[in-house]
Amino acid sequence: MRHVALVALVVDDYDEAIRFYTEALGFRLVEDTPRPDGSRWVVVQPGEQGTGLLLARAKGDAQRARVGDQTGGRVGFFLHTDDFARDHARMLAAGVTFLEKPRHEPYGSVAVFQDLYGNRWDLLQPAG
Repeated sequence: MRHVALVALVVDDYDEAIRFYTEALGFRLVEDTPRPDGSRWVVVQPGEQGTGLLLARAKGDAQRARVGDQTGGRVGFFLHTDDFARDHARMLAAGVTFLEKPRHEPYGSVAVFQDLYGNRWDLLQPAG
């Protein structure tokens, strides 16, 4: 079986990114391992299985310029939930910025939010 295991997300700071993803979004910290070059291998995941995020600290001007804009302003990440109202309320209480009010589309309940750097995400409870 093949699947996408990790997606790299360029961040400014490991610890602030870990706090945001674990505290505000409720992800779990899977791994935080120091590397010999001073970087860290940091993986967070929204659940017990599925694709995780590799939080990769930006190195150099080109990477720093991409922090918060990895997808050119488009929604680039999709967080599925089985209880939209619960997760939306929890995320609002944790200070997550939503860019729109929840809406109900044929494909499910959805609202766009941004992470601590400005990357756009959909919180989505698929229909059915």
